[in-house]
Amino acid sequence: MFALIGLISCETTNLDLRTNPNALSADKGNPDFLLSNIQLEFKDVVESFGRTGAELTRIDYMFGRSYINVYTPSNFDARWTKSYTEIMSDINALVPLAEESGLEFHLGMAQFIEAYTIVTLVDYFGDVPYLDANLGADNFNPGLDSGQSVYEASYALIDQAIENFTSAQVKPTTDFFYNGDADSWIAAANTLKIKMLMTTRIVDATAASKIEAILASGKYIQSYTEDLQFNYGSNEVQPDTRHPRYSLNYTVSGSDDYMSNHLMFYMLENQDPRMRYYFYRQNELTPGTDTDPSLETLQCSLQTAPDHLAGYPFCNLSNGYWGRDHGNNEGIPPDGFLKTIAGVYPAGGSFDDDTFIGKKNGAGGKGAGVTPMLLASSVKFWQAELAMENGDNSSAKDLMAAGIKISIDKAMSFGTLDSEADLESFASTSEDISNFTTASKVRFDSDDENGWNVLGQEFFTSLYGNGSDAYNFYRRTGYPKNLQPSTEPTPGPFIRSLFYPSNFVNNNSNVSQKNDVTNQVFWDTNPASPGFPSSN
Repeated sequence: MFALIGLISCETTNLDLRTNPNALSADKGNPDFLLSNIQLEFKDVVESFGRTGAELTRIDYMFGRSYINVYTPSNFDARWTKSYTEIMSDINALVPLAEESGLEFHLGMAQFIEAYTIVTLVDYFGDVPYLDANLGADNFNPGLDSGQSVYEASYALIDQAIENFTSAQVKPTTDFFYNGDADSWIAAANTLKIKMLMTTRIVDATAASKIEAILASGKYIQSYTEDLQFNYGSNEVQPDTRHPRYSLNYTVSGSDDYMSNHLMFYMLENQDPRMRYYFYRQNELTPGTDTDPSLETLQCSLQTAPDHLAGYPFCNLSNGYWGRDHGNNEGIPPDGFLKTIAGVYPAGGSFDDDTFIGKKNGAGGKGAGVTPMLLASSVKFWQAELAMENGDNSSAKDLMAAGIKISIDKAMSFGTLDSEADLESFASTSEDISNFTTASKVRFDSDDENGWNVLGQEFFTSLYGNGSDAYNFYRRTGYPKNLQPSTEPTPGPFIRSLFYPSNFVNNNSNVSQKNDVTNQVFWDTNPASPGFPSSN
């Protein structure tokens, strides 16, 4: 049977939504309309959780000095609502319509999206409602299902999706991801299986062999042109179809976002060819390194790095790379047209060609970026991780280099989105790429942690735009151990799972809030925080 979530009303103040005038009844819904809506809701959930995972792993900047207070329960009300009362209830409405009309392709996409969504909730929260939620109006207070049982149900759901894609005859009117290509969806479904098996491998002795079987089939994402990603448009209003990061970084009043000093430092130090694609420098000089310190625009440029950050970047980087440190909770100075902003990948912003111009709406790729979801480069990094676990560091090193190459090629393919960029003078060359991948192997061999730090850092770099897999990797392996520590010397235990959303807990008599953020999800059997992961 197709395991589905019923209408979960515990996310709202009104617990009974059976008379919601805005809800579509199953007999009046249009399958294509419902599927389009599900896809749009899905990309919002993936993008928002991906940002949280990236903040925790220093791919993006995290605001807040104490881990237990960084994300409050109310932070997750909206995405919980979107996951359950929008995605899942829309899927519930779609399924009988699709089954009645023989729309296997619609069913396959719905099953895939349900599996990806509910697994993401498990990865971030642990135990979540699933099977009990099917009771709908008979149970408006669903209890928690174990994360392991949800994973098992989701894996079976993916198998059903593959069967439906295989037999589908009628394509949906709108497929934002693969334009109705069943083979591409099958490859994505198998890649989602690999992602899940890698996540659970330390509690599943069969995971490695199952992954090898999928790889042997050849039916998985192997090229960046096959990546599962949502493609945004460039329309600014009614509706705004631009990438969310673009909307934050390219405004009439300057950027409202900050780039991660850790990631920029790591890439700058190693001359990463993706640097000009990931980031755009609005200013050539960073206060305190390239020019005099500035109390007004970069307060920390007048400060000395605290002892616990010795050997790590602090406050200001050279060459105009201007971001923020992990955990910095300072206010917002007048730096909107000075600090480094999101580049052409993945936000659809500007390519950095040393023009150093404050950017506004309409610059660069006008927001036509992507939310990456499942990547060919990630498969290589996962294979490298398995090789490391098997003691085959030589193969791991080569697989890591292959993942890096795919990631670089993908980022570079976005350069042409910025029609005004001087790619001829500043685009990365084949020599740049070759030198970087060779250097990454050298760093791998010389790493104090037997290559794990380099593998982790490079995997995280490739995941810029969606840090969910980085967050899982970090909790699964404890690497890399050389991530920039938090600005606060004692930030508290690292977040092993998030607080449940406040509306969910407050309106559900069968669920209690967690005491703190140290609860470990079922697949995380590593030592407890604060000792693991090793770098807070």
